[in-house]
Amino acid sequence: MAKGTPATRAVTAAGVAHRVHTYAHDRSATDYGAEAARELDVEPARIFKTLVVALADGRHAVAVVPVTATLDLKAVAAAFGAKQAAMADPADAQRLTGSVVGGISPVGQKRRLPTAVDATATQWPTVFVSAGARGVELELAPDDLARLTDAILAPIARV
Repeated sequence: MAKGTPATRAVTAAGVAHRVHTYAHDRSATDYGAEAARELDVEPARIFKTLVVALADGRHAVAVVPVTATLDLKAVAAAFGAKQAAMADPADAQRLTGSVVGGISPVGQKRRLPTAVDATATQWPTVFVSAGARGVELELAPDDLARLTDAILAPIARV
């Protein structure tokens, strides 16, 4: 078996410039994004969380937003052309992506889901997203993230 996570293997196979950052995840931590920012000494607004949503039409999708913001469910529903969106059940999120909550990556998912990345990602030369495991982050250019995930860029976060 190849080393790394499905996400790190996917970015490597795509030839995308990236860096993998690791840190010792504290099992008692519940704010995974804040932990990553602190442990990697990175501006928290550059760390993006991957959230799975259930759309009113029965589809699931992925929303990637800064850890310093919350997901605007109305905005993400509109971005996907749905009437409503709700946070997916954590068990469904894990089953669909193949990763545990707190370690879900927008890249290299078990089942590729439609993806929206918050437009603020383009404010940074690189952003950090989970690499598919708690304590492992991928750093890559926002345009590469959008291309790898076939994401739409949309204002889907609220500060």
